[in-house]
Amino acid sequence: MERLSEEAKGLQTRLCRRVGQAIADYTMIEHGDKVMVCLSGGKDSYGLLDILLVLRKRAPVHFDLVAVNLDQGQPGFPEHVLPDYLTRRGIPFHIERRDTYSLVKRLIPEGDTMCSLCSRLRRGHLYRLADELGATKIALGHHRDDLIETFVLNLFFNGKLRTMPPKLLSDDGRHVVIRPLAYVEEEDLARYASLRGFPIIPCRLCGSQADLKRQEVKALLREWEHRFPGCANSLFAALANVLPEHLLDRQLMERLQRGRHETSSSSVPDHGAQNPPL
Repeated sequence: MERLSEEAKGLQTRLCRRVGQAIADYTMIEHGDKVMVCLSGGKDSYGLLDILLVLRKRAPVHFDLVAVNLDQGQPGFPEHVLPDYLTRRGIPFHIERRDTYSLVKRLIPEGDTMCSLCSRLRRGHLYRLADELGATKIALGHHRDDLIETFVLNLFFNGKLRTMPPKLLSDDGRHVVIRPLAYVEEEDLARYASLRGFPIIPCRLCGSQADLKRQEVKALLREWEHRFPGCANSLFAALANVLPEHLLDRQLMERLQRGRHETSSSSVPDHGAQNPPL
């Protein structure tokens, strides 16, 4: 039995409460699920796995966990760290080694961003692994700040009102991706990782460009939060408080109007029908 400091206990309680609330709000985990927790070696995925292990002991439903790491062949990746940690904690795991790094380096011209292709290849392997392991849910370690940053990135650079949803059904309808850390702040995860002593693997492995836009947005959001305290909370709340009729999406507007018309038509009484006797 691991002994936690009082600070670690308090933080763990808060994280469990927020993760539990997100799971309940979006029905992320159900009885009999086998949850494949994607473990990168960063603070977020370690925190996700740790909190799910705690919640599994308390949950009113039974579910299983398996940790999965996709070793993409990045130079300098310390292959022993994750197996040693997971074995020591008695957590079922699978390490998949696929050299997607070399493939991406070969296909993407020098200086161009590799993130999109790398992400697609990784997603395909994770979906395949979920099938092979019999996993019913795929858990990723994106947190509240990731969701806010992605929303702002799409808003500024892609012209879309879009972010990473807490729960997502894959395009083919075969896989369910969940983000149980959706309500958790990055600051809490960083502190928790430090208190728990997770063996963090540095995220400087591919040797390509940093995601400069995301880093700039992160810095911008920090500045906004300093100038306008509570700004991040408002941005996050906005993601769950959408008023489609007050936006400019014509297709969405047509669907809303069509839905209202169909609802209105179905509620009109049929005067030709005979009312049954009382």
